[in-house]
Parts: sequence; structure tokens; C-alpha cells
Amino acid sequence: MTLAAAHPGFLSPTGVEIAFLLVGLATFGAALVTVTTKQLVHAALWLVVTLGGLAVEYLLLTAEFIAWVQVLIYVGSVVVLLLFGLMLTKAPIGRSPDADSGNRWAALVVAVAAAAALVWVVVDAFRTTWIDLDGAAAGSTAVTGASLFQNWVLPFEALSVLLLAALVGAIVLSRKAKADAAAPQVPEARGEQAAEEGAR
Repeated sequence: MTLAAAHPGFLSPTGVEIAFLLVGLATFGAALVTVTTKQLVHAALWLVVTLGGLAVEYLLLTAEFIAWVQVLIYVGSVVVLLLFGLMLTKAPIGRSPDADSGNRWAALVVAVAAAAALVWVVVDAFRTTWIDLDGAAAGSTAVTGASLFQNWVLPFEALSVLLLAALVGAIVLSRKAKADAAAPQVPEARGEQAAEEGAR
């Protein structure tokens, strides 16, 4: 029995599969704009579109719980914190020359290599697995919790440590930037005060 005979939708895509492809292309385009724009606020807003597109993809894969977690955690928390960080640090609203490090080609090579590795791993792991989009939801809390804390508990904990390290690193860098910005202002303030006293 051939693959097309076993799965009739393989060669004749359904409406859900077409919608999945279109949303995936839109999400990919939004992700490209996110990493190529030089306006930080625009990058954050395009990141909202990218993460929202991923949530729609999860919905199309009948993983409703994962989709709403994507919306609540990433769109509702991470992006909001990013926007608050931009506002509190008084980041420039327009085009920022600091947004371009000059390593675009190296970043492009790394991104393409990482994407190819991820695609290869996913295709190799789910080569013979088919998702019944018309069947029962596979993304329920029970199924997700059992898979996450039984089969994927080690990567889950490793990711939590990685995120914690990133948070600590961001705090250290922000405090160092504050100290560097405040240090040159002390001699200037003393000089202005001495000039005012001399004028008196």
C-alpha cells in the first residue's frame, strides 16, 4: 500500500492544510521582518505577529492548550515585558544604528544551519507519524503534561536553567550599562558646580 493510498490527503491537501501553509508563510515573513528591521519597537510588534502565527499553527494542529499557552506566556507576557524594557530604558523610537551589529552574514549562516538542523530532526522523528486533524484533540492538558514531565522532563529543566541564566545576564548587563552611563556625569556636575561658585 502506497503512502498516498494510506493517506488520501497527502497529494490532495485539505482546507486545513492549505491554511496551515499560508499561516506558516505569513509567520515566516513576520519573523524575517522582526530580525531585519532597525526599529526596536517595530521589531517587538512584528514579534507579536510571529508568535501569534505560531499560536494559530498550534490551533490548526488541534493543540488548543499549547496555542493558548503560546498566547498567554509569549504574546501576553514576554512581548509586554520587552516593550516595558524598551520604554524604561528610553530606547529610540525611530531607526537605531545600534540595532545592526555588522554580523548579518554570520547570523544568516547560523540561522540557516539551525533551521536546517531543526527541520531534519523533526522530519526524521515524525517521518511515519500522521496527525489526524479531524480526530480528537492531541494537545489537551493531560496529554501535554504526561509527555512533558515523563518523556521531556530533562530538556524542560535544561531550558528553564537557560532562561534563568539569560535573565540574570540581562540584569547584570543593564546594571553595568547604568553604571557606565552615570560615571561620566559626576566630573561634569562637579565642574558645573565649581563654575557656578566661581561666578558668584
